[in-house]
Amino acid sequence: MKSFIFDIDGTLLDTEAMYIKSLQAILHERGMERSYAELATTFGIPSKDALLRLKVPDWERVLSLWGPRTQDYRSTVAVYAGVTTALQDLKDRGAQLAIMTSKRRFEYERDVVAEGLAGYFSQAVIAEDVAHGKPAPDGILLAMDRLHVDPQNTIYVGDTVYDLQAAHAAKVQFGLAAWNGKHPDLTPDLSFLTPADMLKSL
Repeated sequence: MKSFIFDIDGTLLDTEAMYIKSLQAILHERGMERSYAELATTFGIPSKDALLRLKVPDWERVLSLWGPRTQDYRSTVAVYAGVTTALQDLKDRGAQLAIMTSKRRFEYERDVVAEGLAGYFSQAVIAEDVAHGKPAPDGILLAMDRLHVDPQNTIYVGDTVYDLQAAHAAKVQFGLAAWNGKHPDLTPDLSFLTPADMLKSL
């Protein structure tokens, strides 16, 4: 039976505005004007890596402010249409489901638990669980180990090139969460136009 391991941001939850607008506000207050589009290029990788890639000075201080500041934009978060129904249908048909995310524990609690999604997954691998975040394969490998599944029957569902790279490094298929309306310049192994399309892979 297939196993599905999921990214969160841009895959299960639309969280981009929460993260990018909060970071943009912090940088603005510190005299750094960055466009939404520029900041959004780092969406989907660990926060520390995003700040380093953006060459944000005093990134450690900005990182400490960023998490708490997202609360101001929490109302912008939403579960993508069709996700909860698809997760339940996958479970009902015997698929094993897990999460592998760059989120830290408090972010997982704030978003996944608060939105009522945690119960669909038997395992969740978060940032604190691995030494190397995406695009390294560590998180996917740990999730498979916890699920007791093999790469041949596993699909990692995500939305960015970092997700694709992590999946391929872990020797699993990458399924693009195309239902989020983005059109990244990458070639997935599978493309799911709607969450329900995942059922075709069983």
